[in-house]
Amino acid sequence: MVTLKSQLESLLFVANKPLTVKELADLLKIKPNEVEAAMDELSADYAGAGSGLQIIKNNGKYQMVSSAESAAIVQEFIKDETSGELSRPSLEALTVIAYRGPITKIDLDRIRGVNCSLILRNLLIRGLIEEKADKEKAISFYNVTIDFIRYLGINKLEDLPDYVRLHQDDTIAKILSREEPMAVVADTL
Repeated sequence: MVTLKSQLESLLFVANKPLTVKELADLLKIKPNEVEAAMDELSADYAGAGSGLQIIKNNGKYQMVSSAESAAIVQEFIKDETSGELSRPSLEALTVIAYRGPITKIDLDRIRGVNCSLILRNLLIRGLIEEKADKEKAISFYNVTIDFIRYLGINKLEDLPDYVRLHQDDTIAKILSREEPMAVVADTL
C-alpha cells in the first residue's frame, strides 16, 4: 500500500529543486497541513535512521539531500564528476542543446532516443547549461550558459559551425511534431 509519506519521499527524490508545501499538496491533491504533518514524520524518520539522506526545510520548501555525515564522500564524487572529461552522451546532449535550445527535456530525450535526466543534472552542475521554468506550461527549458560559450572561445552561438542550418532544421521539427524517436537525426547533429 502506498502511503502519503512514501509518495512525498518519491517526489522529493526525483525533484531537482526544493518543493513548496503548496506544490506537494497540489500534486497529491491533499491539504497543505497534511503535507506538513507527513513531512515532519518523514524528516524524523530520516533523522533517526542514521541514513545517508535527510530532508531539509527552508522557507516552506522541502528538499531531500545527502546527510552531513556523508559530506566528504559526496564532495569527492561531485568533484570527480564535475572536473573530469564529458562523456560522449553528455557531449551529444550538450550539442543538441547548443544547436536547438531552448529545448525541453522531453524533446532532448526524443532526439537522443534515451532518458537524459542524469546528463542534464551533470551539465547543470558543471554550469554548462541552465534551466528556465515556464510556470504557465509547467515545463522547463534548457539552454547553454555564457560560460559554455566563453569556454568554446566564441562570441555567440551563431558562431558554431552550421548553426543557422542546424538550428532551423525542418527534419528535426517534423520528427518532434510526430513524437517519434530521432536516433537517426541525432547522428546529423
